[in-house]
Amino acid sequence: MLYRLAAPALFALDPERAHRLTIAALRVAPRLPPPKPGVLATEVAGIAFSNPVGLAAGFDKDAEVPDAALGLGFGFVEVGSITPRPQAGNPKPRLFRLTADRAVINRMGFNNGGSEAAVARLRTRERSGVLGINVGANKDSADRIADYLTGIATFAPFANYLTVNVSSPNTPGLRDLQSEGELAALLSAIADARTAETPPVFLKVAPDLADGDHERIVRAAIDHGIAGLIVSNTTITRPPLHSAHASETGGLSGAPLRDLALAQLRRFRAVAGRDLPLIGVGGIASAEDAWARIRAGASLVQVYSALVYEGPGLARRIVRGLERCLKRDGFTSIADAVGSE
Repeated sequence: MLYRLAAPALFALDPERAHRLTIAALRVAPRLPPPKPGVLATEVAGIAFSNPVGLAAGFDKDAEVPDAALGLGFGFVEVGSITPRPQAGNPKPRLFRLTADRAVINRMGFNNGGSEAAVARLRTRERSGVLGINVGANKDSADRIADYLTGIATFAPFANYLTVNVSSPNTPGLRDLQSEGELAALLSAIADARTAETPPVFLKVAPDLADGDHERIVRAAIDHGIAGLIVSNTTITRPPLHSAHASETGGLSGAPLRDLALAQLRRFRAVAGRDLPLIGVGGIASAEDAWARIRAGASLVQVYSALVYEGPGLARRIVRGLERCLKRDGFTSIADAVGSE
């Protein structure tokens, strides 16, 4: 109710300013504990999740409010992407609401304060609830693989899992790391650098893939010990849109991404079977959306853009809805429902 009252004022602001105000509000809001395990509790990559609904990377780029976000009812929160050195990102404006489409276009460009500033915040955090840290490469880096290795080594002590983001469309050339030779080189370097203290490493992939890419990516991930795939990042494709900002460049997320992200998840599930956990993200705005992703093969799901339109109560609504879906369809656990379609 409070969000519905505040939404018109927030929507009157520039989207990036509204986002910063949201982060500021979470920073000073009363801290709620993370959700306790219940009927939706599940385990993925050796990590115990109280529920399978997570907050995707991009919302809390600088690890400013992970615990406040967990208090909104998320079973896990992923912060970042964080690069080794601070970078300003792309010129503004770079974030656009497509209200008629319940979508967002962004071309942020990994804007963040760098790893040193994030570590300073994470050192003061009481570890409670599952935290993922998404690492990226600096735009002007001469050695992007070295940037990922730096990020993994830097954040390993603070994360329950790490995500290697090679799928943002807003850093020139970054998606080239998904190509066969470059992906193998990156994942091989990560495997060689991994120690007993390194938490599970996930790989975040783009939805804009060609035939054969799914098999190649799954094989490379399994061969190099990647713990799971996050399917998927934003898309550079453009389905029919109705909003004034529809022609803006950048990554499209929200409702128009739902069908593409679901289709790509199904493709990855068909290739990977049960050998590689999948995390479904893209266009999830309701419990039925999340349930469809789980039935299609996702062990976990993540949301972000839907928060713009649905408000901070979204995680709890999805969790309650998933409990009903689980009971309605005769499953006793989320793990039993994964891939059951």
